[in-house]
Amino acid sequence: MAQSPMVQSTGRQQVVRQNPLAALLNSDGKAHPLENTLTAVTAVLGAIAIATCAFRGLHLLASWSGLAGLVTAAFAQYKSATTAERFVIVVAGVAAAVGLGIGLAHGGLFGGVLPG
Repeated sequence: MAQSPMVQSTGRQQVVRQNPLAALLNSDGKAHPLENTLTAVTAVLGAIAIATCAFRGLHLLASWSGLAGLVTAAFAQYKSATTAERFVIVVAGVAAAVGLGIGLAHGGLFGGVLPG
């Protein structure tokens, strides 16, 4: 009769290292790769939208990144699992909305590209 090998515990706990940003967002101790990715994408799009909305010539970039940031923020908010994720999503979503609004005021999503 074949015996299965026995696994012995050494009594030491294994320390799993994870990304510091993920450790900050995963306040419940569980991994949330999809939610963390959506949160990061929303933050990047919000930062792009708010950084480029001040320049009139970049209204296309500000408008489109703001719109994409709002859509991503809505889906990320729906999928979010922790309060830390929700906080980042709301701040980045507001930044995306401000960037979208100012980008629309400066020329819009298609301003100057489509003949009108």
